[in-house]
Amino acid sequence: MVAFFLAAVLVAGPGSPMGAHAHNDYRHPRPLLDALDHGFLSVEADVYLMEDRLLVGHDAAELTPGRTLDALYLAPLFSRARKQGGRVFPGLPRGKSFQLLIDVKDEAEPAWRAIERALAPYHPFITEYRDGRVVDRGVRVVVSGNRAIDAMRRARRRWTFVDGRAGDLEADPPASLVPLVSENWRGLFSWPGLGPIGDADRERLRAFVDRAHRQGRTVRFWGAPDLPASWDLQREAGVDWINTDRLAEFRAHWAGGAGE
Repeated sequence: MVAFFLAAVLVAGPGSPMGAHAHNDYRHPRPLLDALDHGFLSVEADVYLMEDRLLVGHDAAELTPGRTLDALYLAPLFSRARKQGGRVFPGLPRGKSFQLLIDVKDEAEPAWRAIERALAPYHPFITEYRDGRVVDRGVRVVVSGNRAIDAMRRARRRWTFVDGRAGDLEADPPASLVPLVSENWRGLFSWPGLGPIGDADRERLRAFVDRAHRQGRTVRFWGAPDLPASWDLQREAGVDWINTDRLAEFRAHWAGGAGE
């Protein structure tokens, strides 16, 4: 079974940690901080490598020099962890880490190597892969988008992991390389978020999640209906990271009792 079934930590109450993922987190008024205030355990930052700097933004046209991965995410995240015994949310069960998903929009291997360099000052707080084993710490960094999978597989030591896809459930790479599987909801399911879900979609969702968990991986879907009915369905199916752009609404929904 998966070692950290994060949907189980969904609890009501402002700021308490949830197995929820802040999609395109950098587009919120206070990147990272809004998600932390709402108790999200996972955030997503899209990055481009520009002259050895990792700039955050969805499109190259919106990049600005001050919006770096370090300024928006790494420095504030690890400042918080340093003050709290290495944990972003104190009191989380052992083995449950905060997740920083970095979606690479640029060439895969140069960007991955730049990410590894950017993480170097924060190594004491980052989950690490070393010679075949994983050393869990307060923050797990997962690379999505353009992923340098072969280079990451060859590395004997790294502070990053791969965001897998549905095909990885067939290939079954080590969970120490691919601890997360993310997939496009609309490529797998026809349910639009309104009315009852069909039996075929429900069974396909259950089977997908169960298979990932048996392999020791967590699950996230992007493009799922960003609606309470979909959030409820995903939680019931055991989806570990419920993807949303609606941070306050998501928190209010669980605080209203649906997450208990």
